[in-house]
Amino acid sequence: MESVVLLGSIIGGLGLFLLAIGMMTDGLKLAAGNALRTLLAKWSKTPFRGVVSGAVMTALVQSSSAVTVASLGFVNAGLLSMRHALGIVYGANIGTTMTGWLVAMVGFKLNIQAVALPMIGIGMILKLLKPNSRLASVGIAIAGFGLFFVGIDSLKTAFEGIVSTFDLSQFKAEGVEGFLMYLVIGFVMTVLTQSSSASIALTITAATSGIVGIYAAGAMVIGANIGTTSTAIFASIGATSSAKRVAAAQVVFNLATAFVAALILPLLFGLIHWITAIADIDANPGITLAIFHTLFNVLGVALIFPMNDKLASFLERRFVSFEEDASKPKYLDKNIAQTPDLAVNALILELLSIADRFLNTYPKLLSQRSNETNVVENEINVVETLCQHVSQFIVEVERAALSEETTKALSLLMRVEHYVYSIAQKSSAILMLSSRRENLSRPELEGQLLNHLSVTTEFMKMVRWRQFDNSEALNLQFGLLEKEHHKLKSALVLGATQGDIAVAQMTDATECMEYLLQIAQMWVKVFSRVQQVEDSITTANVSQTDSQTFLT
Repeated sequence: MESVVLLGSIIGGLGLFLLAIGMMTDGLKLAAGNALRTLLAKWSKTPFRGVVSGAVMTALVQSSSAVTVASLGFVNAGLLSMRHALGIVYGANIGTTMTGWLVAMVGFKLNIQAVALPMIGIGMILKLLKPNSRLASVGIAIAGFGLFFVGIDSLKTAFEGIVSTFDLSQFKAEGVEGFLMYLVIGFVMTVLTQSSSASIALTITAATSGIVGIYAAGAMVIGANIGTTSTAIFASIGATSSAKRVAAAQVVFNLATAFVAALILPLLFGLIHWITAIADIDANPGITLAIFHTLFNVLGVALIFPMNDKLASFLERRFVSFEEDASKPKYLDKNIAQTPDLAVNALILELLSIADRFLNTYPKLLSQRSNETNVVENEINVVETLCQHVSQFIVEVERAALSEETTKALSLLMRVEHYVYSIAQKSSAILMLSSRRENLSRPELEGQLLNHLSVTTEFMKMVRWRQFDNSEALNLQFGLLEKEHHKLKSALVLGATQGDIAVAQMTDATECMEYLLQIAQMWVKVFSRVQQVEDSITTANVSQTDSQTFLT
């Protein structure tokens, strides 16, 4: 019976502690408002600043998981780059050591009746006074701190009861098997509670009460550090590739840190003994474990930080999504950028490749099937990303020895890139309209609309493959396309006027048609500019050949 009571006390104390951690984290996050986002997004411009902001915010909200998951969310939303988020992950591991210090330095010395219980009362009073304000969030955080110490006191009392009841002596993690056993215990506790803070507090309390020896507790702390990666792994499921890379970075970092700490465990505890002796600090198990937890996390950051760029580059080659793989330029690289003439040729090939990708997608723009719409949306995103690569490449082309012809060619190609990017944006607008657009009530009008898309597609294919003998033939064909556009638009307006189709249907359909016409206009400009560049290259080559012949 006494065993059941003790087990209940442990479970209850752990429950109080988990509840306290949750209240502190939620309360402080709500009270801070946008501070978490500001700190993580704006104070993380470099990896080192990311480490500092991650450590500070984790110490404030008392949850490395909350900070890591928040950084994953910002990466997922594109507000934070993967490389900057790595610093936050490292810093969060340092910041989470604050919980151990709270337990070791305050948890066992605080008068629960005099301090902790009043904190709970004050916190709840603030919550009741202003239930939907920031003051209520502060109250929740204060009450959480009070419960934190009540939970620690309950766990300490329960563990002391186990020692007195069962006359346990200190357990030591002897040998590799013993070390691994306690490491697994720490890992499992963290995975089950989804809180390394709770696991480490439990470990420190158990060590202080005499349940486990200092080396066994050290192994449990290392296991807790590994277990905390489970939160990031769960949060990265279904996330973007960049978010998955951040989660993978935390796994790599925590595993590497745990491996180093395990290798030099006796050395670390020897160093802690020396530090406490020099500083004349009472080296009780709680203080020793708090120093140990901080020391090996700081050591881990010091070891991995110089290799941050290499780790980031390694991770960038992993978890590559379709969009990222397709968004890599086929013909552009840094070596070609150093030779302007080759760069111009590579740019033409890249832009033609992008145009072909878009042209394959174009006929599905008016599709209302969700599976096709998703594919088209992904393809348009790829086109936009490739356009950004093109513009960046043009900027990076070696400027030192540019001829007048090359400068003009690069300027024209920049305009081509701008047209293609605008085409992609207008296509995105059509997709949004298609997702909400209802089929026209008159089937023949719906058929004419879809046929107009097919006719426009054929026109764009002819432009792409240079099937017009001259510009006059091209302009004549575009004029016919424009005439059909206005004819169908008039039919749609007439149908809405006569009540054959809804006004909303007419509006959406005519808006789609306007975008289609604008895309066709820009498509003509794209290949007109490309032709200009190709002609200038041909002219330059002929001139060079003629001059060489003359010299010969």
